[in-house]
Amino acid sequence: MRIRLDPVLVQAAIAAALSFAHLHDLAAAAGQDGWKAWAYPISVDLLLVAAWRRLRSGTAKAAGWCWFVVALVASLGANVATAGLLDLGNVPAWLRILVAGWPAVAFLGGTLLAHGTPDRDQVPESDQDRASASPVNPTAPELPAADPQPTAPPSVAPVPPALVALARKVADDHRTRTGTDIDTPTLRTRLGVPLPLAEAIAAQLT
Repeated sequence: MRIRLDPVLVQAAIAAALSFAHLHDLAAAAGQDGWKAWAYPISVDLLLVAAWRRLRSGTAKAAGWCWFVVALVASLGANVATAGLLDLGNVPAWLRILVAGWPAVAFLGGTLLAHGTPDRDQVPESDQDRASASPVNPTAPELPAADPQPTAPPSVAPVPPALVALARKVADDHRTRTGTDIDTPTLRTRLGVPLPLAEAIAAQLT
């Protein structure tokens, strides 16, 4: 099996090693000797990785960029400071304060990046969340429509014979004057009775 080296990875490894050494030298010059000097470059690199992962995740990018810039400034600052621009034998007090306070800054940034709550509107909703959020709405079986009951015809009170006789006279008079049979509305008007009763009377006149 032939192994091919990626020039980009080789370049990244060299840059990481140099930056690691510069951070170690700066921490040692600022009074952090022994294992503490080696812990400083590790904390800076871990913060860079955590910020980069947050940027790649696509959520809360503002926090990712903020801590990425902080870690990058710490790394670049160590590279520049150890390039001959700073007397490592006489480190100023403000730089000693920054180096001494870096562990707390790195701890805060790493905690916020690793355990921060991402934006709810940027987190894709899973199928399980949608299923749990949607209300259960079972489809009820359709019941057969009930057959409409036949409507019973309205009961009509029996027509008194005297009223039928009066209606016959009115109808004869109407036929004599107009030459046509009287209709139900006219009969109802002439007799002054309700429409159902007028219909019943008209049925007896035919």
